[in-house]
Amino acid sequence: VQLQASGGGLVQTGGSLRLSCAASVTGKIINMVTMAWYRQAPGKQRELVATMSNGGSSDYADSVKGRFTISRDNAKNTVYLQMNSLKPEDTGVYYCYADPTTLGPFGELVAAKYWGQGTLVTVSS
Repeated sequence: VQLQASGGGLVQTGGSLRLSCAASVTGKIINMVTMAWYRQAPGKQRELVATMSNGGSSDYADSVKGRFTISRDNAKNTVYLQMNSLKPEDTGVYYCYADPTTLGPFGELVAAKYWGQGTLVTVSS
């Protein structure tokens, strides 16, 4: 499974960006309970930004509530993060995360966790 994130860039304070992350896999994805976005600011630990279950329930870090919206297209195995009213403190590398269960070569279920390669978001003041 590979997670390919895109959509990062440089934006001014108050601007918007939309991140996308598509999961590609050889074989069949049986289930993918969680897709999420994390971020890591310079000199800080990685933190959860937003998460969404395959049933549609979502949760957000307090710092982004009301500004960011996570969504997913289960048919495309893709998760999105719409980021509005961006602030300089939103600057960081954004990573997508997914936990697909796939069908193995012998028909077994294989559960694993994956991270995307990260996309840089820079918000200038």
